[in-house]
Amino acid sequence: MSQVFPKSANAWSRASLVGLIFLIVALGWLLLVLQRSDFVTTANAFRQQPVQFSHQHHVGGIGIDCRYCHSSVEVSASAGIPPTKTCINCHSQIWNTSPYLEPVRASFRDDKPLQWVRVHDLPDFVYFNHSIHVKQGVGCETCHGRVDRMPLMLQSASLQMEWCLDCHRAPEKFVRPRDQIVTMGYQPAEPQGVLGPRLVREYGIADVNHMTSCSVCHR
Repeated sequence: MSQVFPKSANAWSRASLVGLIFLIVALGWLLLVLQRSDFVTTANAFRQQPVQFSHQHHVGGIGIDCRYCHSSVEVSASAGIPPTKTCINCHSQIWNTSPYLEPVRASFRDDKPLQWVRVHDLPDFVYFNHSIHVKQGVGCETCHGRVDRMPLMLQSASLQMEWCLDCHRAPEKFVRPRDQIVTMGYQPAEPQGVLGPRLVREYGIADVNHMTSCSVCHR
């Protein structure tokens, strides 16, 4: 009886299996890359705001302390969005007739807050407390990036869980003295490998088992 399939069919079947495995692996890799991409995480994308506030000008140029506007960052879970009165403190005198700042003046005049668009918007199932991180020596720059170089505010990190865990697993790589929390372009006075572990002990930062427990961030 003659063969139904030629001998070359064996080679083709093996090649097809190898190709299928390669395709599955490639699709898995592509999904991992896409899941971490700026397109999915919205990192490095500017948000349209009622007034395009420049941190580069106010922080980098003028040197305004982060806590002047985000006044509750050291005592509250939320860093706080400044009320219009904070803007008017300066802009009743400076650029007080600029058409660009009319939304600010209208907000103050009509007693209606500006509707700012949140840039760092964590999911509802994630608990994040600014005051705890500040108290433990995590600088603004660590999470928000070099805001003093941002003409428009953007999300500089992915905000994905693996990004948070990088710090929670090894806080000694990131902590700094508390008096340097708002410093942009911070450089440690001594090697971070020496300074970090000492600050972890001094600030009483919990061990990695506690820091990576689900209940720390998901409550």
